[in-house]
Amino acid sequence: MILIADSGSTNTDWLMAENGNEVLRITTQGLNPIHQQEEVICELMRCELLPQLDGKSPGGVYFYGSGCNEFMSAKMEAALARVFPECHNLNVFSDLLAAARAVCGKSEGIACIMGTGANSCLYDGERIVANTPPLGYILGDEGSGAVLGKLFVNAVFKGLLPEEIKKAWLEESGMSYQYIINKVYREPLANRFLASLSPFIAKHLSCEPLREIVVGNFREHFRRNVNRYGRKELTVGAVGSIAYFYRDLLAEAAAAEGYTLGKVMRSPLDNLMQYHSISS
Repeated sequence: MILIADSGSTNTDWLMAENGNEVLRITTQGLNPIHQQEEVICELMRCELLPQLDGKSPGGVYFYGSGCNEFMSAKMEAALARVFPECHNLNVFSDLLAAARAVCGKSEGIACIMGTGANSCLYDGERIVANTPPLGYILGDEGSGAVLGKLFVNAVFKGLLPEEIKKAWLEESGMSYQYIINKVYREPLANRFLASLSPFIAKHLSCEPLREIVVGNFREHFRRNVNRYGRKELTVGAVGSIAYFYRDLLAEAAAAEGYTLGKVMRSPLDNLMQYHSISS
């Protein structure tokens, strides 16, 4: 049996598979070696993951995660080794490679992540050959849920959206201006908070200015990130909750920027299971 993980800023989705068939699926908190100490990562896996494995022991672990770059992968691998001491086949990859393998398989293409954060890459069918630095939600992350939330809050309080949208949101959420400022500037994980505003946005897309914000966020992703690859002939695939729930608007934005949208999925896990089943 193998255990595959797809970890973003908010959640980690785990899938245990045997001979290309799903055995069980689990969700835990997001695990990121950039923002969390090794001991914290170990504790979260011991408390949230191991009890749900019900005693099942993987023969191999394939962990794809946000923050698992060349500098931080060793930290994540060390944490996995402490949690699975009897497993000697531990593999740590970036979440971007997970997206590429899931939407492109072994073919050349462009892969994007659009969840709480955003990223993109040019993939040659085996490896990532180009990546525009996403820079995080303050300096970049165009196309992400965090940036969408930031644009929404900005438009609400600067009077760029109808008053009824502002009133409905504040009443439904129970939030105030001061509460929002505190969540963004004085508490940790502001990116998760901003991304959590997406469900309200998705319910009110009949509001044209709000719809334009969503499409504009996606178009900026193509303009500032994907255009850098200079490969408009390639199909663009995407993974993540923002890509999945706004896929029609994502396709509209892609077409407006001269791209063809390919596979869009909320999670890459199912395709990764098939990828590793074929690769093994």
